[in-house]
Amino acid sequence: MSTAPVRSADPTDRPPANTVVAVLAFSGIVVSLMQTVVIPLVPQLPNLLGAPAADTTWAITATLLAAAVATPTMGRLGDMYGKRRMLLISLALLVAGSVVCALSDSLSPMIVGRALQGLASGVIPLGISIMRDELPAERLGSATALMSASLGVGGALGLPAAALLAEQFDWHVLFWTAAGLGAFALVLVLALVPESSVRSGGRFDLVGALGLSAALVCLLLAISKGADWGWGSGTTTGLLAATAALLAAWGWWELRTPGPLVDLRTSARPPVLMTNLASVVFGFSMFAMSLVLPQLLQLPTGTGYGLGQSMVAVGLVMAPSGLVMMAMAPVSARISRTRGPKTTLIVGALVVATGYALNLLLMTEIWHLVLVSSVIGAGVGLAYGAMPSLVMAAVPVTATAAANSLNTLMRSIGTSVSSAVAGVALARMTISFGSDTLPSQDAFRLVIAIGAGAALTAAAVAALIPGRRPTPATDRPAPVAARG
Repeated sequence: MSTAPVRSADPTDRPPANTVVAVLAFSGIVVSLMQTVVIPLVPQLPNLLGAPAADTTWAITATLLAAAVATPTMGRLGDMYGKRRMLLISLALLVAGSVVCALSDSLSPMIVGRALQGLASGVIPLGISIMRDELPAERLGSATALMSASLGVGGALGLPAAALLAEQFDWHVLFWTAAGLGAFALVLVLALVPESSVRSGGRFDLVGALGLSAALVCLLLAISKGADWGWGSGTTTGLLAATAALLAAWGWWELRTPGPLVDLRTSARPPVLMTNLASVVFGFSMFAMSLVLPQLLQLPTGTGYGLGQSMVAVGLVMAPSGLVMMAMAPVSARISRTRGPKTTLIVGALVVATGYALNLLLMTEIWHLVLVSSVIGAGVGLAYGAMPSLVMAAVPVTATAAANSLNTLMRSIGTSVSSAVAGVALARMTISFGSDTLPSQDAFRLVIAIGAGAALTAAAVAALIPGRRPTPATDRPAPVAARG
């Protein structure tokens, strides 16, 4: 079956590039907010929903699983049937999920709503892919860097806002606000973002989508619930064995079916493969900041290392890292343009490692953690801007959304593994504080050291990416809409 690009009709009036970038970046930030909107509620969910604490964790797990399923599927559907169309569907799912959560007073509808929110996770790779198709070459690097960093930006800026809303208003307001922002983003995309001009056509690989989804659900369930079930339990080991079997069968199918969900031959190209491996390790490294710094800020001062701050204060301390990520987008693009995105990714990983090294020495004052999170945020902004450029330089234009979605998924898997590893370390190295058992300072230092080591490993993996000369703007194919 042919997979030649299908070109849509060129509209006579196209919105300015700045408008398209702003709308897509805003949409990415809105989607990333849904990952932080529930954080201030986590300790209260058992009382709010009338369910055991072990069960309320599914409000987090459901989002993780849904995102893993949706990201590669939406990317492939975007390549086939229109990236803007899938972007609109993703935002509509976000709005629907937020409304369901806002109307919830029990666990079951909350889990359904959070799963629907997770299905919107394909927005960022879809937005990057639209940018590749629609923007002039000189704007592409900084625009994709900003879009890629929007995941971290939304998370960092959303935490203080969510904490403040949860503290001042009924908790349902958090989800009504998310629904309103999602609806606004949907309207902006509908009005101001053109449909991508490149489509691959073909038939959707339903078997491949179901196989990959099943494998990811088994893997992430084992990772996210392994601590609760026991890492050596039959359930956990059974899920990991099922993951291996499903991935083997899925790979066999993908190599033999026309129009696969994931083109494994393209994904095995050294630039794509090494970039995705670096993304897994980098995703692993960056989560340590999200886990360690908020706990250090909130632990009682009586521990000798806790700072006794509120959730609102935690959000305010973490917020500058989001602003730094945003500020790094043009810097990332400039380094990629002059030195190549491989260099940018290496520099970003080394900056993250430097931030963690600082954290080993500076963790006793609020300003210490503001500095640390900002340095790490700078590294994340640099690296996140480079990853899409590396992937897009090595894949056909008709596979952009699928390739970017796979890269985003790799980062998410790394983050999930990091959460499990750090959770084990913090649970096993503890101190007694009154009637409570809390992670020790040495446990936090161990997690920080692991984060630094992972960042250095990501830099080493990135160094193995085959080199490519920076591509002049004149060498890059013009957007399809501009071709004759």
